[in-house]
Amino acid sequence: MATPTDIHLYTAQTPNGIKISILLEELNLQYKVTTIEFSKNTQKEPWFLEINPNGRIPAMTDTLNGKQIRIFESGAMMQYIVDQYDKDHKVSYPFGTPEYYETNSWLMWQMGGLGPMQGQLNHFNRYAPEKIQYGIDRYKGEVRRLYRTLESTLKTSTSGYLVGDRCTIADISAWGWVAVGKSSGVDPKEFPALEEWVQRMLKRPGVEKGRHVPSKHGYEGIQSMTEEDFNAKAAANRAWILEGQKAELAK
Repeated sequence: MATPTDIHLYTAQTPNGIKISILLEELNLQYKVTTIEFSKNTQKEPWFLEINPNGRIPAMTDTLNGKQIRIFESGAMMQYIVDQYDKDHKVSYPFGTPEYYETNSWLMWQMGGLGPMQGQLNHFNRYAPEKIQYGIDRYKGEVRRLYRTLESTLKTSTSGYLVGDRCTIADISAWGWVAVGKSSGVDPKEFPALEEWVQRMLKRPGVEKGRHVPSKHGYEGIQSMTEEDFNAKAAANRAWILEGQKAELAK
């Protein structure tokens, strides 16, 4: 039976969004979910900005010492959840251990490197109104470098995970990005140890359940898609993405 909490998750079907739902499912925690609809600019509405002033997902609220608190930025949310709810260190390590700091290093690596670089590759490769080859090559090269960093680490791992003897928030934070790498322009199947890790994570019940929050995850469909398929799918969303960009420039 899941452990009751006051956690309310505000999220969407993105690599950053599913980090949190996967973690919550790995820890078998109860939580509420509100879907944020980008195409309707829900993330810019005043009520949501009270939760995350940056207007991005994911974000969450919880009760701490009898008071409701807000947490935003997925890395901060993951650290909060394991601090408060992973007392048995199922997906974390005790504070002060070498593994604790190693896990946080990988979490910051994902937040500062993998996510931003792959996000920019996805934008320039799929959504930009004109193909700027320099931008595509720049970000594709960075994503490939970051995937190689994961590959070399996983090759030497005795557990099959990034840190120590277990799956941690380091793995969970990176998995959502790598799993959809092909749709951005870099297929993790080019990296054998990385692909084995993707499949190993998929076999975890918490990952399987959490990746489908708040809607169905696209991993299986991505595997059979071509470049033409990806570009056609992106075209359907390009208008509102560019409209949002235009609106920000006008402010």
